[in-house]
Order: sequence, then C-alpha cells, then structure tokens
Amino acid sequence: MRGFLAAPVAVALATLPLCTAAQDVSIGGAEFMNSCAQCHGPGGKGDGVIAGFLTKSAPDLTALQSSNGGVFPVSRVYAIIDGSEAAGAHGSSQMPAWGMRYNAKAPRALGWEYSTADQEAYVRGRILALIEHIATLQEE
Repeated sequence: MRGFLAAPVAVALATLPLCTAAQDVSIGGAEFMNSCAQCHGPGGKGDGVIAGFLTKSAPDLTALQSSNGGVFPVSRVYAIIDGSEAAGAHGSSQMPAWGMRYNAKAPRALGWEYSTADQEAYVRGRILALIEHIATLQEE
C-alpha cells in the first residue's frame, strides 16, 4: 500500500510548481499569449515565432510608453486592438488579423442567451486586460 501511494504523491508534488505558475498568468497575459505573442514575441519585443514571415516587422511593444513621451498610449492601443485604427500587419480597420476576436459587435461572443450589451462588455473587458498586460511590458 505504501508503494502504491508513493507514485501519485510524487507526481502531485512534482506538478505543484506548474499549478502555481499557471495561476500567476493574468487574463491579459493569457490574451497576449493567445493573440499577440506569435508576432510580437512573449516579451513584446517583436520577435515572435512568425515575425520572420511578416512583410513588415512587428513593432516592439515594450517601447510604446517611451516613444510617447513617457505616457502609455492607452487610447491608441485600444483603437489598434479593436480594429478602429489600422495598424500595419493588422490590415484595414474592417479586417484586423484577429478578425472578430476583439470586435465589440462580434455576434455570439458569449452565446445567444447573452444580450448585445453583455457581449460588448465581455469583449471590452478582454481588450482592457490585454492593454493592462502590454503596459506591464514597458521598458524605460
């Protein structure tokens, strides 16, 4: 019986650091890894795994604040993410690279049982969480 319990206990103890690390990821951090890191890289430097395949290099997101007089440009970043402002590789304002993922008018973002206001609030919350994460990447 003792040997029977030793293996599961060892596995549980070995995976404990992984569980703790997963809890440390913010909503914005998860959004960034799912939607941005492929081009901008996990640290936002523009060195993502597909950056070499882009016709125009992905911008270094760690310099947004320093290139804006020391103030993080929340409104501009929001406009780029939601597609209301065209930004290079993201295409026109009608068709950003992520399609409807961050469009507040995306139908059925949560499901048919939610109102349009619920869907818009959900998408806006995801955008703001993503912006908050990008703000943490800023370098002096």
